[in-house]
This record gives sequence, C-alpha cells and structure tokens, in this order.
Amino acid sequence: MITRRRFGAIFAVGILAASLCLAQTAELNTAQKEEFLLTAKVIKSKTLSEGTTASLRATLSDGQVTHDASVQPIDEFKQVFTSALGTEFNFKDTYKANVAAYRLGKMLGLEKMIPPSVERRVLGNTSAVTWWADDVLMTEKQRFLTKKQPPNPDNWNRQMFIVRVFDQLIYNMDRNLGNLVIDKSWKVQMIDHTRAFRLHKKLKSPENLTRCDRKLFTALQALDETGMQRELSSVLTKGEINAVLARRDRMVALFKGKAAKNGDASVFYDYLSTLD
Repeated sequence: MITRRRFGAIFAVGILAASLCLAQTAELNTAQKEEFLLTAKVIKSKTLSEGTTASLRATLSDGQVTHDASVQPIDEFKQVFTSALGTEFNFKDTYKANVAAYRLGKMLGLEKMIPPSVERRVLGNTSAVTWWADDVLMTEKQRFLTKKQPPNPDNWNRQMFIVRVFDQLIYNMDRNLGNLVIDKSWKVQMIDHTRAFRLHKKLKSPENLTRCDRKLFTALQALDETGMQRELSSVLTKGEINAVLARRDRMVALFKGKAAKNGDASVFYDYLSTLD
C-alpha cells in the first residue's frame, strides 16, 4: 500500500525528473535537436486523436535525453480532392512538406518559430519526425475559444504577420488554428505543414500581407535557386522550389510597393532580431 508520505515522495521525484528533462532539452541547440530526432530510440508511441494525417506522438530517448516528437508518415497524392474548402487538383498531403517547411524556415531565420523536423524511418514508415513543442500553454484554437488576450498585443501581432508571410510563401492550404502553438511566454510556433508547397506561382491571399519583419524581408530577398536546391531538393520537386521563388518575388514586390507608397515604417518592423 502506498502511504500518503510515500505518494508525496513519488510525486516529488516525478516532478524533479520532468524538470531535469526540460532543463536538458532547453540546453540543446537546433543542430543537437535535429540529431536527437534522427538517432534517438523510440521507446513508446500513441496515435493522436486530432488531425487527419495518422500522426503519432512518440517518446524518444538517447539514454541521456528523453523527449516527445510528432511522427507523420502521410504521403498521399490525388489528382482531384474535394473537401469542405472546395476542390483541389494535384492534391498532396505529405510528410516531406513538413520537413521542407522547417528547412526553409531555417533559411529565413525562423527556427525559433518552427520546431525542428527531420526525415526518418519510424515503425516501418519514412516520416517527418518533429520536435514536440516545449512548455505549451495552449493552441491558437484554444485561445480563440476562451477569448484569452495576449499580454503584449504588439508582439503578438508581429508574430502573426510573420505567420502570414510564411504561409503565403509556402502556399499553405491548412493553417487551421490548431496548427499554431503558444508557449508560456506567448511565443508562437507553427506546426504541421503537410499540405503546403503547391505549384501555384501567384499568392494564395495577397490581402493578408500587410507588414513584414525586417530581418525576414532581408532573408526572403536572399533566397536563390542554388541554395534552395541544396537544402530542399530531397523533399521538394524543382517545380515546387521554383513556385516558392515566384511567390517570393511577388511578395517582395508587394512589400516594396507598400513601403514606397506609405513609408518603410508602415510596413517593416523588428521582432526576430529581438530573439537573437
């Protein structure tokens, strides 16, 4: 029989273990997290109840660090796909897009807003294995339903502008409110990009592009086909890469036009540089 005192001791040990685990993962840099996701052993997993990609939540351990990851094995193509959003031709829902979004995010300096994601074989399936977001407070869906207001509205809006820019760049077809995760310091992380990187060269919703982080804008302009092929050719086709660059060109022209008309301060702001 477990006495109250013994239960309290067990509970305290559990809290200490969780704290130590969080401290260990907090010390890992991006490259170390990627290596962990690629090499750590899967010690348990369970199917997630939400979403449509047959995702798993897996617990990984390398003997020193233990951390959870999302495992997405989906890799589907349909010539015609009909949903509540309408009919889409050449529909793709693939783990490769999730890995591509992370790699492109790194090129743009967004690695603190997109969890590390790697391509790896898990339980017999090649999948996107993505770092489970740390210190989660809620999703944007939960925030919306509870009408919770961010403590710093300006910083919140700056993050949302970045989300909109990134989603237009990758032509994200599935940015639902559950795919934005908010941590306890009210930092936003973008997750689940399996329905992105369409071949369209026009922007999906250019009206959503009103402002852009200055550091992100510089990184957008620096993207080129050589660098994109080097970083993304294993997970994106040449056509998908060229479509990203075409949308980038439209975005850059749009923001430059707005700045020329209304002044730089009306368009550009500094947020990402404050995270360095």
